[in-house]
Amino acid sequence: MSTESQHEDASPAPYTVEQILSGIVMGLIVLITFGNVLARYFTSQSFAATEEFSIALLIVLSFLGSSAAFAFDRHIRVDFFVRKLPSAWHTAADWLSFAVTASLFAFIAFYAGKLTWDQYRFEETSPALGVPQWWYTVWMPVLAVALVLRLVLTRMRKRSSPPESGVHGGGRGVQ
Repeated sequence: MSTESQHEDASPAPYTVEQILSGIVMGLIVLITFGNVLARYFTSQSFAATEEFSIALLIVLSFLGSSAAFAFDRHIRVDFFVRKLPSAWHTAADWLSFAVTASLFAFIAFYAGKLTWDQYRFEETSPALGVPQWWYTVWMPVLAVALVLRLVLTRMRKRSSPPESGVHGGGRGVQ
């Protein structure tokens, strides 16, 4: 057992920003949903308009969860084919995965930014609450850019650290 693993066992690393924000967003979703259930039960009325907030928060939660998964190298992947490649090709497959993923989220950031700008420019409002629609969509390009930055930082950290024994996935402590 190395000194690093002993240190990890003794005191776990602090949570990442993504994990903290995910907890806050999940708490907000629970509070909104619970409030709606209580309102329906006690008043036979619904706060159906709060569904707009819940959907927007679920999108935020998806981006935060994806970022945390990439930070810990625990994202969904299909290793079956990569394991069949010669070991020299594993690095190339890892770089290809990084390039495709970063490109996808950069694409999302660009087009979600255009969508948000159009919603702002044309003063679109949400159907239920009548608030500006861009309040909900502005988080997509912001979080997509944050996710690309997380991918780049994780890639740089992986490049500077010694290679592992081929086991993917880490603990909570990747910052």
